[in-house]
Amino acid sequence: MREIASLSALKELIGQEVAVSDWVEVTQERVQQFADATGDHQWIHLDVERSKRESPYGGTIAHGFLTLSLLPMLMASAVTMKDVRMGVNYGLNKVRFPAPVPVGSRLRGRMKLLSVEDIEGGAQVVWQVTMEREGGEKPVCIAESITRRYT
Repeated sequence: MREIASLSALKELIGQEVAVSDWVEVTQERVQQFADATGDHQWIHLDVERSKRESPYGGTIAHGFLTLSLLPMLMASAVTMKDVRMGVNYGLNKVRFPAPVPVGSRLRGRMKLLSVEDIEGGAQVVWQVTMEREGGEKPVCIAESITRRYT
């Protein structure tokens, strides 16, 4: 966990990799819960036997948007700022899924700080988050995440 004293101190880290999150496992249960919550019940995510037979991945894989939805949790396990009382997700710039996430994989995020812009009551912060799969050759997600932090 990287503890940053203030939004002012955060500005000094622009252009650097600031933190790396804890690992999180993507289980079939998590994939099923995401499918139920979103209504995306495509067989490559849920049908283990069919995926073993027919999928080019050799088994079920996580939804791309499930992978992306882990971003706030990964950020929270990696970075904390003492003078911030509240943070909100503001949006995303670019999102790509260069590699699949086979169920059973462990993922973590690498957070690079791209910008910090003052706003009323706090700052707008843009992070490049590269999510990697343990043992994988390519990232599974690369996203520019925009958050707003209020003091």
